[in-house]
Amino acid sequence: MRIGVLTGGGDCPGLNAVIRAVTKSLLRQCGAEVIGIHNGFAGLMGEAPQTRTLDWDRVSGILMQGGTILGTSNKANPLASEASAAQAMTNARALGLDALVAIGGDGTMAIAHGLSLRGLHIVGVPKTIDNDIVGCERSFGFDTAVATVTEAIERLQTTGQSHGRVMIIETMGRYAGWIALEAGLAGAADVILLPEIDYSVEAVAAVCREREQRGRHSLICIGEGAKPRGGALTIERRVTDSPDPIRLGGVGHALREQLQPLLQSEVRATVLGHVQRGGAPTPFDRVLATQFGNEAAQLIMAGRFNQMVTLRGERLASLPLAEVAHQSRHVPADHPLLRTARQIGVSLGEG
Repeated sequence: MRIGVLTGGGDCPGLNAVIRAVTKSLLRQCGAEVIGIHNGFAGLMGEAPQTRTLDWDRVSGILMQGGTILGTSNKANPLASEASAAQAMTNARALGLDALVAIGGDGTMAIAHGLSLRGLHIVGVPKTIDNDIVGCERSFGFDTAVATVTEAIERLQTTGQSHGRVMIIETMGRYAGWIALEAGLAGAADVILLPEIDYSVEAVAAVCREREQRGRHSLICIGEGAKPRGGALTIERRVTDSPDPIRLGGVGHALREQLQPLLQSEVRATVLGHVQRGGAPTPFDRVLATQFGNEAAQLIMAGRFNQMVTLRGERLASLPLAEVAHQSRHVPADHPLLRTARQIGVSLGEG
């Protein structure tokens, strides 16, 4: 067999662990030839495919490395036109691929599904720090991002305490609040604001004023997709060369401007940005990514194509790409972590 591997969408800790596991499993168990495709789907869209052979030595020693040795792209979309889709399929045939492992988020899974309908055998591996892939309880990269944000919150706690300030930290996550929710709880945030729950500025201010009166600082953790009740998303910019034309960002600074006139304490905002994507994966993400990569290899060897590896409870499983494409997984209103936050006195901006 000849199997292609690519990493699509944004970078993420744990990508190299998947590449390593897929390659070693296929080499050891069935003697397959593994071809790495450069820069995501962009590597299949040019006049000639951009590839490198992945052998045992080439993928050894990369388990703990952040980023991806293959490169990635969140702009390359072969489904943007029939011509680009045809070129991608032509290149896949030219490479003699029996199957393709596509490692990425919801956008990558949507592209993978579209190419599978054109006849390319694909197995998807869920990757995103946002943890928003439908049907998957935990995607690798998420644990690392939560750990990074939690450390940042801890640092802001000490400087906020020293000056008696209100500290706002803005996380990634797009339209899902998983990072803000888990990191906010882990970092002892006083207020956690999520895209799934529109917040009341006055309710947030009331929490901060009450803490002011007790001589306490306040820490607010807000997801980039959160918005005030009756308000709109805070959009940093719009782009035309990407499947996702909206770039969220700046809601932390917007909230600072809304809160400052209502409080005596100085309000400061910090936007973490891409530090959440970088660095070495946590041990949890290394293990999860290794499991996902090995499971993708098992699906290929069993001839079970057009599936995405997933995690349900503590068990690995798979589901059709068609059930994943063009969807996102949000924090449900009855999630236990929301109940926990409310019961221990963390404000979710309601009121």
